[in-house]
Amino acid sequence: MSEWRTIVVGVDGSPGSRKALTWAAAEAAQHGADLVVLNVWEHTLLPPAGSVSVSERYVPDPSQRTADDLLQVIKEELGEQPPVVVRPVVRQGSPAKVLIEESAGADLLVVGKRGHGGFAGLVLGSVSQHVSAYARCTVAVVR
Repeated sequence: MSEWRTIVVGVDGSPGSRKALTWAAAEAAQHGADLVVLNVWEHTLLPPAGSVSVSERYVPDPSQRTADDLLQVIKEELGEQPPVVVRPVVRQGSPAKVLIEESAGADLLVVGKRGHGGFAGLVLGSVSQHVSAYARCTVAVVR
């Protein structure tokens, strides 16, 4: 096996992504790799134009709250002093698309079997399926 320098793990706060984070951290420690913990947020649809409930110019940017939440998840799962170098990253966009983009600079991409959304009966979530098919590096889907 070649030397791994960077492992990217997608984390949305769901139980599956938390397991993926723990697993990815153990792999990073074993291989001496850095761990990029990636959270991706999407803008929600705004009310129709002319709606009085939200200004047409105001689009909420949850990135700071998302970053704070991500740091909390990392601390809860890996402790105050993680055994590896951890780089939290928050990006806006489609989760599958951003994970695939990040995979170009990674040696391993790790995702959980299921995230927050979707249908509980599916074996894999849509993001897991998409990155498994299109990532530019090896992918691990953690059960």
